[in-house]
Amino acid sequence: MEKDMSERTTDYPDWVQEAEKEMRQEAENASNGMKPNGKEKKEVTIKFGKGLVGEPFTSKNGKQLVEVKIPNTDPDDKTPWASFVISPKMIHDNKFGKGVWMKLPEDGQTRIRKSVMTGIDETGKKTWEDTYKEIPNTELKAMMESYKTRDKEKDSVLGALQEEKDLAVKKPESLKKAKSKDRGIAK
Repeated sequence: MEKDMSERTTDYPDWVQEAEKEMRQEAENASNGMKPNGKEKKEVTIKFGKGLVGEPFTSKNGKQLVEVKIPNTDPDDKTPWASFVISPKMIHDNKFGKGVWMKLPEDGQTRIRKSVMTGIDETGKKTWEDTYKEIPNTELKAMMESYKTRDKEKDSVLGALQEEKDLAVKKPESLKKAKSKDRGIAK
């Protein structure tokens, strides 16, 4: 005759039952977004434009990866942009379709690559060398979203059009009268 689940678990030693209980608890916590020790995982959500994501490629060990460019935080900095590689499965389209987002662990680090000019060779060409650096994911978020904190030096096209419209409405009366007089003479 077959025993039910509660009877089967009592047949095992206490230490096995405790280990199974811990494993079930860890699996439940993981499915609820919790760390094994019961604390909630903290993540950083990074939002950026689709144009920063390169074409997917396969690494030497067979993993699918994609290169993501990091814009320079200083608009006057004309050096090549830094970049990092990540699994394309971690990058998601946002609901409006113009941007993408990804989540990374808040306490994690990401390795970035930046090309730095090392000098000029005999032919006059610039020589470049790649430098690698590990940065915290919170700093990566600040770098990727630096466009949000830039000074609004460049007004939007809509704002410029609105200003022109306001100027057209506020023309001096002398200009309005001069136009109407010109029309009267032309008759």
